Amino acid sequence: MKVIKIHHPYYADDIPNNDVVLALGFFDGVHRGHQEVIKIAKKEADRRGIKLALMTFNHHPSVVFQKVDMMSIKYLTTVREKEELMASLGVDILYVIEFTSAFANLSPQEFVDEYIVGLHAKAAVAGFDYTYGKADIANMQTLPNFAKGRFDVIEVKEKTEDHLKISSTNIREMMANGDMEAANHFLGYIYQIHGTVVHGDKRGRLLGYPTANVKPTIQSLIPNVGVYAVKIKVADHWYDGMAQIGYNITFEKNRPMTIEVNILDFDQDIYGEKVDVKWYHFLRSEMKFDSMDGLINQLRQDEQDTREFFKGLEK
Repeated sequence: MKVIKIHHPYYADDIPNNDVVLALGFFDGVHRGHQEVIKIAKKEADRRGIKLALMTFNHHPSVVFQKVDMMSIKYLTTVREKEELMASLGVDILYVIEFTSAFANLSPQEFVDEYIVGLHAKAAVAGFDYTYGKADIANMQTLPNFAKGRFDVIEVKEKTEDHLKISSTNIREMMANGDMEAANHFLGYIYQIHGTVVHGDKRGRLLGYPTANVKPTIQSLIPNVGVYAVKIKVADHWYDGMAQIGYNITFEKNRPMTIEVNILDFDQDIYGEKVDVKWYHFLRSEMKFDSMDGLINQLRQDEQDTREFFKGLEK
């Protein structure tokens, strides 16, 4: 897959001279609803014998429109993660547009002329709620008017399950409730974050449960506070583990939030390692213990529950 980053205005030479089917959207999470858009676009591209291109943005439009602090926005997928998922779904060209004020000020017609026709699209594919300007004038129903016969428009219907829309918003709510099974089901894969192992206070080692203190990518959305059954990738190998997202309230107040992973059957120092953590199952909420014995007994139970969970996945 070829990744092309575009800053508006672009030069025509920046764009490959190939006819494409173009999938449109922000695609945060690249969940099953997004996957349906890409699947339909891929099928159309194969039918026409041309490449599949996809357009996304480097950050959420609210950074420009609502003056939101860029670092305060948390994503289900970073641009890097989007690239990995798009490649696995058969996208040939990924356009990552820098969402700037200049780009945002394009009229709907200018957007269509420069970023659909200009990218050599013979068909544009997007979800039913896709917009490219003010929603009342720049939506999928009005797109054929702006197309002026230069490309076909394929609108993908809403994808639901149990009367609930498969959407980034609903996945975020599931994660906020610790319901990773539901979130992963809507995503169509196991949610994961990337991070670096950094030094912590090493209390876990004293308790007999050493942990890897994972500092995540700053823009990644973190599940709700609690203890989870996870898998962690260290040096290209996946290990089972139990992770706590929390504030270590047993030891002291007003601590910063940390992500600490006890890797089962593992005894190595891995400071500085880049790791991936997949979030499978919520075990329990964060708890404050009155004694170290109470904490250690709970950690033993967490370990047993984690092992039983992953054993059950193998059946």
